[in-house]
Amino acid sequence: MKKDSLLVHAGRHPERYHGAVNPPVYHASTILHPSVAAMEASGKKPFDGVRYGRYGTPTTFAFEEAVAAVEGGAKAIAMPSGLAAITGTLMALLKTGDHLLMVDSAYFPTRKFCDAVLAGLGVETTYYDPAIGAGIEVLLRPNTRLVFTESPGSLTFEVQDIPAIAAAAHAHGALVAMDNTWGIQSFQPFVHGVDVSIQACTKYVVGHADAMLGSITVADEALWLRLKTSVAAFGHSPGAEEMFLGLRGLRTLGVRLRHHAETALKLASWLKDRPEVASVLYPPLPGDAGHELWKRDFTGACGLFGVILKPAPKAAVDAMLDGFTHFNLGYSWGGFESLVIPTTGHSIIRTATKWDPPGPSLRFHAGLEDADDLLADLEAGLARLKAAG
Repeated sequence: MKKDSLLVHAGRHPERYHGAVNPPVYHASTILHPSVAAMEASGKKPFDGVRYGRYGTPTTFAFEEAVAAVEGGAKAIAMPSGLAAITGTLMALLKTGDHLLMVDSAYFPTRKFCDAVLAGLGVETTYYDPAIGAGIEVLLRPNTRLVFTESPGSLTFEVQDIPAIAAAAHAHGALVAMDNTWGIQSFQPFVHGVDVSIQACTKYVVGHADAMLGSITVADEALWLRLKTSVAAFGHSPGAEEMFLGLRGLRTLGVRLRHHAETALKLASWLKDRPEVASVLYPPLPGDAGHELWKRDFTGACGLFGVILKPAPKAAVDAMLDGFTHFNLGYSWGGFESLVIPTTGHSIIRTATKWDPPGPSLRFHAGLEDADDLLADLEAGLARLKAAG
């Protein structure tokens, strides 16, 4: 089944719900059992069927089935946020005395969790160069249990050689997890050797900036049970409405992503030739450092990209950002709206590699507005930058 058709049909079973096109939203905590024997039997396989609202309802299962299909995996686990999916994976796969290899370009809250929580639990984290590829072999130890990847990085946009990293990790008995939010639908993680694929479904899956949601997808049943058992013990359980919004967003993901990516490429191409811009960070853009790996491993893109300006005072950058009409200042991305944030300073922390851009750095998300309107907004913003500089 082609991608767009899969998005429309995955997780839908109208025959189960009187022909309803969309799976119903189950608001349920308590589940009644017809007998003591049935109640006792349900406890022996707590993740089979509907036993208690926190373990899943038909709404949960529909969402998980759909996400697993989109990611190309066997089973998925719905989580209350993308960060919960990341931390839930780390807690399930690591224990005291284990060693974690974490990409140096990781999402900042991921780094914070490693340094604050995992370190306190006796898990050692080593940060590695996102461009290391097969060279990661020299960092693998006998107690390395997990290699965590994020490609492209959500602030600095390095594309990782995931197949090479996975081959090295597996040769040493380590698993590979990937934050695949940027590459939803355009990167097939399990084809390239990833064991655990994580989505911040808050972003493109939901697509409308109105729900927090995450997912963990695997291709291996035993690994799924290990992850599910752990996240259930921590009480992770997304709300029914959030999963409904995730399912609704999935149905239009393909057409939205094409618009996001087409607009982003148009904006990135325009920006790279501007005299105020030092460089644009967008793997689909020819000349980008990750362009060849992106062409090899990805089948599409999304609307998220970075811009490094030439040296400019903070007041000038603030004037540029504060005056935008369409690019609103706000965290997150993947919704219908265009966004921008400054990423210079605290947002980007590197310990294994050097990140020293020549000027202020920004992150843009190209929304679903008309590309010409966004270009006009950027042009006016750069005029403000120049005038205030």
